[in-house]
Amino acid sequence: MNTALRAPSPLPVDIRLMQSATAVLLALVLCLCLGAALWWAVRLPVFSLSGISVQGDTVHNNALTLRANVAPRLTGNFFTINLNEARRVFESVPWVRQAVVRREFPNRLRVQLQEHQAVAYWGAEGDSRLVNSFGEIFEANAADAEQADLPRLVGSNADSAAVLQMSHALAPWVDKLDASLDQLELSARGAWRAQLDNGAVIELGSGSSEEVLQRMERFVQTLTPVAARYGRRAGADLQGADLRHKDGYALRLRGVTTVSAVPSPNK
Repeated sequence: MNTALRAPSPLPVDIRLMQSATAVLLALVLCLCLGAALWWAVRLPVFSLSGISVQGDTVHNNALTLRANVAPRLTGNFFTINLNEARRVFESVPWVRQAVVRREFPNRLRVQLQEHQAVAYWGAEGDSRLVNSFGEIFEANAADAEQADLPRLVGSNADSAAVLQMSHALAPWVDKLDASLDQLELSARGAWRAQLDNGAVIELGSGSSEEVLQRMERFVQTLTPVAARYGRRAGADLQGADLRHKDGYALRLRGVTTVSAVPSPNK
């Protein structure tokens, strides 16, 4: 007698739900166990931070002093330390412009530092702030600057990069006067004023950078013959000049005061 094979009857719904729930619970327990084990493992003493390697610029902060000052402010171990927070701690140290912090397995940090390169003082006389080579203002002990004869730049904080750029652009023309730039100021109204290391003050006026530099160029190129008319030397006897006049400039020479038109280049 032939009997037909019958497919096994499907499990009841409640049993299938129970099996699924059991599998989910087992997976959840396994994940919790693994998480707890990992949580325990990453806190083993072997992963406690034991050293910091410092590379890059350490002119104003030697590696030993830097580690001693920063290490107590770092929290966590190799796995748990917040690298962004660690970076901010390093960058809060005077003269540090930028820090890149990386983990070094199993229990060290490696830090690459870039220091500020001071190129000018910033603000009114007595202000201790400095400007770096990127035109950024920073706080530091000005006495620690590599150069003691840095120029002073004055203006709104938002214009620090523009003032620095203008000082660089004016420098070649100031050099032709056998002088150097002692102070450059950008007023709230956009007018430029330069003071040289010999005490001479030059009112450069306002306008675009190109217009200001053109006025300075005409002044420097015509100053020698104008000064010679009065038996004076262009650089040594210059006391002040006002370049804001449309067709010339007001000039103050030692022992002489006059207003001189800019000579025509065709004469």
